[in-house]
Amino acid sequence: MAGKHILIIGGGYAGIAAAKKLAKQFKKRDDITITLVDKHPFHTLMTELHEVAGRRVEPDSVRIPYSKIFGASKVTVKLDAITSVDFTKKQAASETAVYPYDYLVLGAGAEPEFFGIPGIKENSFTLWSYDDAMKLRYHLEEVFEKAVAEPDAEKQKKMLTFVVAGAGFTGIEMAGELLEWRDEMCNKWLTGADKVRIVIVEAMPAILPIFEKDLADKVAAYLKKHNVELMTGAAITGAEPGVVKLKTGATLETATFIWTAGVTGNSFAGSLGLSAGPYGKNPPDPAKKNRQGRLLVTGEMRSVDYPDVFPVGDNLWFIENEKPLPQIVETALQTGATAAENIIADIEGTRGAKQFKSDYHGFMVSVGGKYAVSNAMGIKMSGIFAQAMKHFVNLHYLIGVAGVNQCWEYIKHEFLDIKTHRSFVRGFGSYKMRGYWVLPLRLWVGLMWVFEGVNKIGEGWLAWSSGSKSTWMFSPWVIQAGSAAAQAVSAASGTGDAATAASGAAETVSAASGAVSGAAGTAVSAAASQFKAVWDLTMPIFDAQGAVATWFRTTFMDSIMSHIPFQGFQLMVVLVEIGIGLCMLGGLFTWLAGAVSIAMCLVFTLSGMFEWYKVWFIFTGFLLLGGAGRAFGLDCWAIPFFKRWWNGTAIARKFYLYFDGNSK
Repeated sequence: MAGKHILIIGGGYAGIAAAKKLAKQFKKRDDITITLVDKHPFHTLMTELHEVAGRRVEPDSVRIPYSKIFGASKVTVKLDAITSVDFTKKQAASETAVYPYDYLVLGAGAEPEFFGIPGIKENSFTLWSYDDAMKLRYHLEEVFEKAVAEPDAEKQKKMLTFVVAGAGFTGIEMAGELLEWRDEMCNKWLTGADKVRIVIVEAMPAILPIFEKDLADKVAAYLKKHNVELMTGAAITGAEPGVVKLKTGATLETATFIWTAGVTGNSFAGSLGLSAGPYGKNPPDPAKKNRQGRLLVTGEMRSVDYPDVFPVGDNLWFIENEKPLPQIVETALQTGATAAENIIADIEGTRGAKQFKSDYHGFMVSVGGKYAVSNAMGIKMSGIFAQAMKHFVNLHYLIGVAGVNQCWEYIKHEFLDIKTHRSFVRGFGSYKMRGYWVLPLRLWVGLMWVFEGVNKIGEGWLAWSSGSKSTWMFSPWVIQAGSAAAQAVSAASGTGDAATAASGAAETVSAASGAVSGAAGTAVSAAASQFKAVWDLTMPIFDAQGAVATWFRTTFMDSIMSHIPFQGFQLMVVLVEIGIGLCMLGGLFTWLAGAVSIAMCLVFTLSGMFEWYKVWFIFTGFLLLGGAGRAFGLDCWAIPFFKRWWNGTAIARKFYLYFDGNSK
């Protein structure tokens, strides 16, 4: 079946899951086109929006450009906003373009549900998009700075009261960010934390109803310990500017009202005229209004109206085990994958349809960056271990979406670039060293490497007629390519001469020692003999004839490197040493020079020819991996240019091997 067009509306979790599975299956089929349409050029990590809103991480930490996600795959991304779909003609349209399709994956996402409560939408902040998070982020900073300068105590109290409606995942996580942000801002402006009031309002009798009671109780205890007020069983009946009204008749005066109490489908999906799920219980109650944007699907994730339309993620309504599928990430990923499987089955005709069956691995919620609870795969955890599990789950998702590179970006945002210790590892690993403090060390190491290479030239490493100078790295019976037997004998003779010289030196030292003994007297000699070096740093790290050096020499040097002509081998060593030094002196490709420096030192170490007092070379190499060439070095210009070039290569795009910054 040729010429099939697959259209995916929305680049959320479900849309990404479907697109990647389809692209992998049809990567060699030119007759299959896959188009993803989204109004943003990036995929948003919805579960981490609270971190951006609470100023824990930078905004880019929740945005993954589609250019990174799809790279060199066959998925074409169109930045557009679909306004209508003609299911008869099989085409979707925006204000400027028409997109035909044979199969449509509808993953337009969700929107906040206000339940028709008057004033909520107009007077609250929501947290269901990147724009929502940024709007709240700037508001929090602004309102606090205005509050500390407000002379009227009542106005200040109102400005420093933060109300979160809803005690589900989003509400609890947002409150957790607020309590940490509160402490940060109070330290900044020397304001007492007791002046800041954080209130969670929940209509249900308990928080986190999806969790077991013991875990929910731990979260409640943690929040109360940090002076967050929990108002459960308190339904909100309305809102006005600066006022939240409760069913009890009480009111909360606040300048920051955050609504996380409900989520529904997407208004665009709800406008398409497809059959939607009911309010209330299943089966549908004709007297009840349909759920906007939550569309009825079969077990194959097909619309009950059109078999070539696949609502996924937050856009579907499906009953499993007498309950509708929850609007969570795992639902989105699994329904997106099921839709893709059934599109593949239709096109290839070689496999049967797949029926959806959920496979949830558990739930977890973080309360700021230092505390979390989780029930993953039946294992209940809290505190550091639960927070680590949450990060592990995020990394697992990211490596499938955009590879190791995006995982590294996540680690940097969550741990290495984190500010004010807002992480469960606190500030460990987050401090940044200034590049100019490393400059003297970089120059010194570079000079030492240049000396190493130049000294080898002086020792005859480039004088081929004198024979091999690198035989010490090989077993005695191994003859390097390009070496003659006579040269091996010459080398052996040289070794004998060296031994004779060493013996003579020892006699000289002995004689000198005797002279000192005679001059200083027997008492001094006896006292001196009681003091010895605890650790002889002139000794090699590994004995040249020991097990480690022998293993390395016979495994790598004798069997691999011996096939390189000794002239080429020695020239390579000299050039690499001088090259490392020059790169470090000039600050050019310092990361690569540091890595090669470490590798060279390890080779010398494993060969049994690296003394303890030289081990600082290795640790210095690790230090120079941290961008030391950016300070007074050519890397300031070379590295950004190289990264831009590399990010545009087919290899980087195919395997997600991006450096920092956007790809082409």
